[in-house]
Amino acid sequence: MHIAPFDNRNQAIVGIDDSVVPLVYFNIVKLTKGQSFTSHVAGYETCIVPATGTLDITVSGETYAGVGLRRVNVWDAEPEGVYVPTGVAAQLTCQSDQAEVFVAGAKCAEVFAPFVIRAADIDPIQYGSDDTKTHRKIKHILGTKYHGRVGRLLVSELYTVGAGGWSGFPSHKHDTDRLPLETRHDEAYNFRFNPPHGSGVQMLQREDGKPGEAYHIVDGSTIVLDKGYHPCCVLPGYEMYYFTILAGLSQRSLVQYFQPSHAHQIETIPGIKDMIAKFK
Repeated sequence: MHIAPFDNRNQAIVGIDDSVVPLVYFNIVKLTKGQSFTSHVAGYETCIVPATGTLDITVSGETYAGVGLRRVNVWDAEPEGVYVPTGVAAQLTCQSDQAEVFVAGAKCAEVFAPFVIRAADIDPIQYGSDDTKTHRKIKHILGTKYHGRVGRLLVSELYTVGAGGWSGFPSHKHDTDRLPLETRHDEAYNFRFNPPHGSGVQMLQREDGKPGEAYHIVDGSTIVLDKGYHPCCVLPGYEMYYFTILAGLSQRSLVQYFQPSHAHQIETIPGIKDMIAKFK
């Protein structure tokens, strides 16, 4: 499902127990210097990531100062964030002239300790190639290095490398718990384009061999994915970014099931096996 950009007035875009992706929570919070906002999501662990701007974030009596390095857009610097345990309140206070903040969440009964993720902690990987039209970089904010410290939530930023091309290919899905082949992970994306008037297409094929759906995505679009194969692409001449939230039903590690008709291309895309391993 596509949610077109709108002024959400700091209210959840994908709320608690959403009808499409009940495992996921997503909010965008916009603040100006000195303004504060309290994020408190019952039943969901969250990760607070400034898209732009700098925050002081207080969780369980501890303040993480100066979180966020980016000023202009999501291409400006490395991401930073704070992990917030299930049901715990976090106070966000804007220290820059303005800030736009992503709040990503996953339904989780366990309660862990909060922690900050600084730029030096980001786990990046680059794979694909210009020849295969699959060149991209992933910056894992809450990646596999935090297994044991996080319950069900995976948070990453994905960038196309160069201008134009495909992401999420070979087509894959993760909508059914049937280990070792696949896990159920609900997913949500928020897209940005450089320059901002760029755009792209999100495909969603519900069943192998049958026609699916396609959504025109623009700067600020949110996509929620519950079922099916879901590659996306960006127009030539533009860079694409998407903030990615994955929430597991029974485990944190993601096991993707690649569409049989395209799975052979795993062998043709440079570095893709390393990318797959980074989600497990």
